[in-house]
Amino acid sequence: MTRQEDEALTAKIPADVDQPDKILYGFTARQLAVLTSTGLVASGLYLAVHSWLPFAAVIASVLPVVALGCVVTVARRDGMSLDRYVLAALRHLQLPKTRVTTESEVVEPPPGWCRARGRLPSPLRLPVRAVRHDGVMELAEGGLAVLVRAGTIPFGLQTPAEQAALVAVFGRWLNSLDVPVQILVRTRAVDLSGLSEHFATAAAGLAEPALERAAHDHAGFLAELNQVRDLLIREVLIVLQSGAGQQPSAALPSWRSRSRKRLRDSGAAVVMRQAEEAARALSVLGLTTGVLDASECVGVLAEALSPGGPHPVDIAGPDEVITAEEANS
Repeated sequence: MTRQEDEALTAKIPADVDQPDKILYGFTARQLAVLTSTGLVASGLYLAVHSWLPFAAVIASVLPVVALGCVVTVARRDGMSLDRYVLAALRHLQLPKTRVTTESEVVEPPPGWCRARGRLPSPLRLPVRAVRHDGVMELAEGGLAVLVRAGTIPFGLQTPAEQAALVAVFGRWLNSLDVPVQILVRTRAVDLSGLSEHFATAAAGLAEPALERAAHDHAGFLAELNQVRDLLIREVLIVLQSGAGQQPSAALPSWRSRSRKRLRDSGAAVVMRQAEEAARALSVLGLTTGVLDASECVGVLAEALSPGGPHPVDIAGPDEVITAEEANS
């Protein structure tokens, strides 16, 4: 097959695969429905007032309706149509802003002798119910999930042949998936103070004075860069799910605790093997990949819930002995 025939067989796929189809004159079905409704309302208003109002007054009364319909049809905000954006804003205003952790489905009201009044907070329902010691997350709605961290490659610096090879390998991996997968690309702040302190500490142990001065200079450069710039790092996370939509195993009777544990362990082994296979498949592209363990998963979840906030303290593992140290008086 020649290069011309190969290029003729290629097709461009939009980045937004959920983009609605264009029905007529570049408008979607929703946009046509809005325009039709606007036309009907404007026509009814015109027929109702044109017989007893001057023409200028009729135009002044009909024009705002037409303008509003056109704005709702074509305007977009944060990638959403204006009507959906307004509905999302109204739903957000109706949602409770205060949530608390509770084991029941509702928050118990205060006793009668309590004078505190107001709207009760809502229960806080997180999507992750627990994180196993192997890094497998148990989802609140049932099923399991594993996080895989992947690096990036300079795709634009590759030759056309290398780009085609990378796309082909990535396409084969996508076609091999038989479980729900989410690819999350996010940008977060990075702090170089720890790296700067590491270079400054390691510089004292260097035998060569020139290397020691270079290490101190580099540590100072990193510290200055960390102060004068807002540094960002791009992170790619791949979420692989297994058993999505199934009821959590905790809903089974208590006398089946052993069967419940075996089901969790077998499901965790399956999704962990799928994550390891995905990491190996993506490493062929030249990416640095790795399956996140329990502590890394907790860090990612904490950063997602509270970006830039304090991370939770380390907790003991299921097989670790908890000890306490007392200071000498």
